[in-house]
Amino acid sequence: MRRRLQVILIYVTPFLAMIGGLVFVSGLLNELSSDRNLPAGILSPSIQVALAGLCIAGIMFLVWFTLVGWLLVRQSRSQGSGYGDAYRLIEEFRFREAIPLLQRSINEGKETPEVLMLLTSAYAYAGQLGNAQATADRAVRLFPDDPGSYITLANGYRLQAAYDEAARALMKAAELEPNQPIIWAELGFVQQFAGERAAAIESFKKSAKYTMPSMYGVRVYYHLAQAYTTAGEVKQAVRATVKMVNAREGLVAWLSGLDALDGTAYGQALRYEVTAIQNALADAGSLS
Repeated sequence: MRRRLQVILIYVTPFLAMIGGLVFVSGLLNELSSDRNLPAGILSPSIQVALAGLCIAGIMFLVWFTLVGWLLVRQSRSQGSGYGDAYRLIEEFRFREAIPLLQRSINEGKETPEVLMLLTSAYAYAGQLGNAQATADRAVRLFPDDPGSYITLANGYRLQAAYDEAARALMKAAELEPNQPIIWAELGFVQQFAGERAAAIESFKKSAKYTMPSMYGVRVYYHLAQAYTTAGEVKQAVRATVKMVNAREGLVAWLSGLDALDGTAYGQALRYEVTAIQNALADAGSLS
């Protein structure tokens, strides 16, 4: 419950900050377009509204930065001293440098599903597939009731283009945490790559029942739009296309990671899909 509240706050506070910013701008524009003459020292209603919006924006951004900073500190403490630096290195695609830092966290007794997941990815992207598989298997042995362990296992299989095995691991994760849209989205992605398109669409539909980050939404709604169009369900296809367009900034995250996957079957499949989504977004933009 606490984790869900933290996630909600992380997404809600920037949204409220943007609303505050819009209120501030609207108040200023309204003041500039009016010709009211008020006594000196008295603020007009428009300026009062603008200042209120500015205060809301400032407070929400302060809350967001404080919350994110606190979560990073807490995460570093719980995951070991090397986790935070390793995470940043992986974001910069410096996978080999991240491996010893994650191993240091494990040596400190912080062998958690999150650390093992990151280490599995670092090994896999560094081309050490045997170590990646061994780490993923270890996560499942140590934490058989944690859905993150099966996500770790699925990541290892996916990077080896073993999509059927990845799907089975993600199904187990979905059994343990059925209300997690990212798990259903990831399951749909690997089912799609495995050629199980009907099963993938069902997974995407389950994912679409919940709010999800844009990096997942853009891919989920692309596949749903394609499926609805093929089935002749025009209204559903239009709705899915609109949601895909609204989540289009999420495609940047997938584009940034493509170079790290060059030379792998999974990377080629993902590049093909991302290109198809870019074309679909361009087509949707030309129609609007």
